[in-house]
Order: sequence, then structure tokens, then C-alpha cells
Amino acid sequence: MLLHKLKQYRVILASASPRRHELMKGLGIDFRFEKVQDDDESFDSSMDVEIVPEFLAKKKSYGLGRDLSKEELLITADTMVLCEGEIMGKPLNREDAVIMLKKLSGNKHVVLTGVCLRTSELCKTFTAKTDVWFKELSDEEINYYIDNYAPYDKAGSYGAQEWIGYVAISKIEGSYFNVMGLPVHRLYTELDLFISE
Repeated sequence: MLLHKLKQYRVILASASPRRHELMKGLGIDFRFEKVQDDDESFDSSMDVEIVPEFLAKKKSYGLGRDLSKEELLITADTMVLCEGEIMGKPLNREDAVIMLKKLSGNKHVVLTGVCLRTSELCKTFTAKTDVWFKELSDEEINYYIDNYAPYDKAGSYGAQEWIGYVAISKIEGSYFNVMGLPVHRLYTELDLFISE
């Protein structure tokens, strides 16, 4: 069982996201948080958008700012919302959040989470993809959500686990937890394969 195998490692989650912490705890994995020192999220605009989250997750991993010891296992992740070919990161301000949510309204979008698993000897990355459909949102609903939930730390300006997820998400294909920021089912499987290599 994975949880027994992981006892030989000190698992580090280099993410400040409270959603990711909650999801990791749900897997039953003992971990500690460590801050990435170099959190540069830039990438080449000519890059295929579908590989950007994986690229950024790996960049965060090597941006930890120190070498890993033999018993450490580092997990980093990056979540991105893609709507009509446009990357939607975290909103810069309220106006930006309104624009994003209006684009998502009545539309389908894709949530991609890139994950990087790394020890002192091995590095592996993968991407999980989830299709999400939103109902049409009124201006009043968009304003209510932004004013009450301030989604400025979330890709696409929304959190699926918040009010907007309850009222706007009409359909999901893929992992719901991926939309929250960490594809835990896939992570569990990939970790098991990774530490067995």
C-alpha cells in the first residue's frame, strides 16, 4: 500500500494553496509545507498551452531553492483554466475577475493541473485534465460571488468548492478534485508508480 511505502520519505508539498493542503490530508499522506523560493510563472508563449501547467510545476520544483536529501519527496503543482484557447490565470483585480467569469458563463472550459514529483534522484511530471461546463451567470451573480468570496488567488477567478461551484457548474467530465487544484486519484496512482521505480 502506498501509505506504507511513503513512510521511508519525508513528503514536502511546495504549495501555499489551502485547497491542496486539504486534498493531500484527505489522501492520508503525512506531509509538510515548504515555500518555493523562486516562484517564476513565466513561460514561452509559443509553448503548447496544454503542457504549460506541467512545465510550471517542474519549474516550481526546481525553484525550491535547495537540494533535496535522499529521504525527501517533493510535490509541486500548477493549475490553469483554459477557455476558448485562452489561458486564464489568477485575476489581477476585480475587473479582471468579472471579465473571466463572463467568459466562463454559459461556456465549457478545461482545467489542467500539472504535477511534478521529485526526489534527489528522480523527477516525473504529469497533467490531469477536466472539462467543466458553466450555466449562464447574471451580472448580479458574478458580482455577488466576487464581493463575497474574493477569488483573486484562483485560476479562472473561481473555486469549485465555493458558492459559484454549487450554482454554476452544470456538468463535469474528469476529476472534480482536479478543478479544486489537485487530481488526488491520479496523484495517488502516480506516486505509487514513482516510488516503485
